[in-house]
Order: sequence, then structure tokens, then C-alpha cells
Amino acid sequence: NTIFVFTSDNGTTHDVGGADSKFFDSVGELRGLKGSLYEGGIRVPMIVSWKNRIPAGGTSDRVAGFEDILPTLVELAGGKADNVDGISLVQALTGAPQEERPYLYREYPGYGGQQMVRAGNWAAVRQDLARAKKVKTELYDLVSDPGQLHDVSADNPEVVKRLEDIMAREHRPSPLFPLFPGERQ
Repeated sequence: NTIFVFTSDNGTTHDVGGADSKFFDSVGELRGLKGSLYEGGIRVPMIVSWKNRIPAGGTSDRVAGFEDILPTLVELAGGKADNVDGISLVQALTGAPQEERPYLYREYPGYGGQQMVRAGNWAAVRQDLARAKKVKTELYDLVSDPGQLHDVSADNPEVVKRLEDIMAREHRPSPLFPLFPGERQ
């Protein structure tokens, strides 16, 4: 009756305390480390095991976030998690078809202020929001460029606009954790 969930809250840590991300090739071809909103800073594996309930040996490239853990565990326990940001992953875990998450949004006030939206194959990233005179949105196609080396924002203005609209809608100004100039009070 025990479910095991193994995951992490962020990507590979910086090289402190004996960590050596280059030696261990910790992020592979991905860009960024902990504290970055590039894939290397946020992408982590999740391993879930529940004997006789979740088929062993399955894999998935599903995009999910920690906010999905609560509704997943509540549903597995027979309940329903209402009014939460997460999406239950029960269908994906049990091998049933599950609709793709519409997007995953992240923001960090640290490291100069950052935002990221992941939607389908696209990842939009903004850096240095607290200091930038003009905010620049980078856009990456994670299928053709998983290392996020080639910003394709200039070639895809409609995608940039759609993802910027999500960033604007999802951001909640906070005087405690200001992301943009003027939010600090």
C-alpha cells in the first residue's frame, strides 16, 4: 500500500560542497544549473513506484511540476484536490492517455529576476528582470535545440507573444519577492 516518489526541486547544484557537475556531466547537453530557469536548472527526473498499481518499467517525457504531486497523491488516495494549481498525473502514471499540460510557469526573484514558460516544445526565458531597461524574451525549440543554444524569438513572434501573455497573467507582484523594479515597497 506504499507509493514511492523520488524527485528533486531543481536541477544540478553549483559546484560547491564537493559537487563537480562537469566531471559527472550532471546536466548533459542542457543549459543552466540550480537557480537558472534554463532546462539544466529545473529539469529533473521523477521516479514513482506503487506495486500492482503503477506498471513497472514505464517511461514518459511528460512535463510536470511539484504542484502536480499534491493532486496526484490525493487522487491516488481516492480523493479530489480542488482549487490547486497542479494537475493530477494519475492517468500518465497508470499508463492511460493523458492530455498534455497547457504550460508550466516559473519565476525566481533571485539572480536578477527570471521568468520561464514551457508550452509544448517551446521554452520562453527572461533574465535580469530587476535591472533590465528593456525586457528580452528568449525562445527555444526544445526538440531541435534541447541545450537552448539558439534563440529563435525573432523567427516566431506569435509564439513569443503567446508565452509573454502567459507570463503576464501568471505573475503575482510581491513586495517580499519583487521580480520587476517598482514591486518592492
